[in-house]
Amino acid sequence: MTDRVNTVLLYSDDPRVRERMRLAVGPRPAADLTVEFVEAGTHEECVRLMDGYEIDLLLLDGEASPSGGLGIARQVRDEYDDVPPVVVTLARAADRWLAAFAQVDAIIRLPLDPIETGQTVAALLRDRANGGAALPA
Repeated sequence: MTDRVNTVLLYSDDPRVRERMRLAVGPRPAADLTVEFVEAGTHEECVRLMDGYEIDLLLLDGEASPSGGLGIARQVRDEYDDVPPVVVTLARAADRWLAAFAQVDAIIRLPLDPIETGQTVAALLRDRANGGAALPA
C-alpha cells in the first residue's frame, strides 16, 4: 500500500450524519490507510465533487432526503466510467434489495459501528488500489 491519501466523499443532507460518518471512518481506518474527506449536503454538490475530485470511495446516506444515497449510487453507476467503491448506510434491512438494484459495493447498517465502518472502508480502498473486484453488498 502506498502512502497516498485516499479521498472519501461523504453525502448526507444532515451535517450531523456526515459528522458521524467522518468519526466512524476516522482519518486512518487502518494502519496502512489515510483518508481525507470531502462533503456534500445536496445531490448537486455530490455530482460536482465527483466531477472535480479524484474520489476513492463514496459513503452515502441511504436515508437522506430528498435525494437518497441509493439514487445517487445508481446514478453514479449509470453515468461514470471509473466508479469508485460505493458504500450506503441503511436503517432498514428490508432495503437491501434497493441497494442491490443501485449496485452498491457494501451496505453499513445504522447506527454506524466504527469498527465495521472502518473495516469496510479499508477493505474497499485496498481492493480498489489493487484493482480487484468489489466486496459483495
